[in-house]
Amino acid sequence: MTTLVVVPAVAQAGSNAIQAACTAPAWAEGNTYTVGQQVTYQGHTYQALQTHTAYPGAGWTPSTTPALWQDLGACTGGGGGTTTPPPPGVPGAPSNLHVTATTNTSFTLAWNASSGTVTGYRVYEGSTVRATVTSTSASVSGLSAGSTHTYTVKAYNAQGESGASNSVTATTTGGTNPPPAAGFAAAPYLYQWGDPPNPQTVQSATGIKWFTLAFVLSGGGCSPAWDGSRPLTGGVDSTVISQVRAGGGDVIPSFGGWSGNKLGPNCSTPQALAGAYQTVINAYGLKAIDIDIENTDEFENDTVRNRIVDALKIVKQNNPNLKVIVTFGTATTGPGYYAQQLISRAASTGAGIDIFTIMPFDFGGGANMYNSTVSASEGLKTMLKSSFGWNDATAYSHMGISGMNGLSDQQELTSVAYWQQIRDYAQSNHLARLAFWSVNRDRPCAGGGVVSNCSGIAQNNWQFTQITASFTG
Repeated sequence: MTTLVVVPAVAQAGSNAIQAACTAPAWAEGNTYTVGQQVTYQGHTYQALQTHTAYPGAGWTPSTTPALWQDLGACTGGGGGTTTPPPPGVPGAPSNLHVTATTNTSFTLAWNASSGTVTGYRVYEGSTVRATVTSTSASVSGLSAGSTHTYTVKAYNAQGESGASNSVTATTTGGTNPPPAAGFAAAPYLYQWGDPPNPQTVQSATGIKWFTLAFVLSGGGCSPAWDGSRPLTGGVDSTVISQVRAGGGDVIPSFGGWSGNKLGPNCSTPQALAGAYQTVINAYGLKAIDIDIENTDEFENDTVRNRIVDALKIVKQNNPNLKVIVTFGTATTGPGYYAQQLISRAASTGAGIDIFTIMPFDFGGGANMYNSTVSASEGLKTMLKSSFGWNDATAYSHMGISGMNGLSDQQELTSVAYWQQIRDYAQSNHLARLAFWSVNRDRPCAGGGVVSNCSGIAQNNWQFTQITASFTG
């Protein structure tokens, strides 16, 4: 578990700003910054509010990302209010450090070449050099099975050494501990509108441990925020995550959804979008993320949909043990054209998406929602087999179902009995994921219509959640 400590505000730029000396290192793209670390940028000293990597192209300069940096004021002395450039001739920092192979005792790393004249590269674990190479890849061996390591890379020449690349953390295989994302298979959606329940109350009543939290959107440009308006850390969402973890579970933040200002269209490149995802991953030490890709702005937009898939490839390379889930709509016969394009790109690019989850509701029909869900799931299985060359068992192991309990937006009825059947289908075929929209709605209101805080049908409190909790994949 990673606990993010938000540094209290010391001063804001303006009439009451404290003048800080320009003694901090200059901010640079490609570097990873931790909470409390100070940098100099455009004549001001800034302090990091969140641990993050300044991915090239993301545009996360200190002056434009107040969610990441606190302006401590104009610099005085130590450089006269200007940033200190690197010595002439020193190469630029490497970028896009990622893991390309993992064994019980080793990692293979790769990165993008530095600018300028490069004699070689040094791979660091902390301050210790683990490898020195002249190419843009290296292997680190002699490690223990199941051990976790964090690396950076620096370029060097006769003039000196560059700044550090982004950091990458990975765990060798063969350990005795369960995979980091074990237990995430059953994770219904929970959101902070619609009379949100205390998650520990639901955990105690049902046995559920994990929740999928909706939604992470754009808080302005390519900066993530909960529902586009609440801070990434330090707010009610942080409290909910702490409550879930204190109850013995964990969370899967969901990016996107049907409405709102989303990161996919706002981040201009796959690298920038991957950086936005990585900010959330780092903030909470996540084991899994869900990309709920819907509507014309993301799912039906070829450029944005491809950008999302390409960004997830980068995320998976940098976080090999992270479970990456994509969730999208479906017809009763299986996912349609846009889902096929998404799956095909994931297969052709080697994106490494772990789970393809369908939402079997709002498809304009289906009197028997169990039969419709199974039909849609089997259509997804056929699609995955064709795209990846998998057999039935492997395809099932990469599939998920995310239903809508009670009445859907189109008045389709997924009853408690149907949900039990759907759970049994998912369990018998060893699907990877079972979720539903939502825990907030898992309360009775017979004849209540489609609302955000009850199911519209007669049921017991948390009945769908309790059924879901027994799913183990």
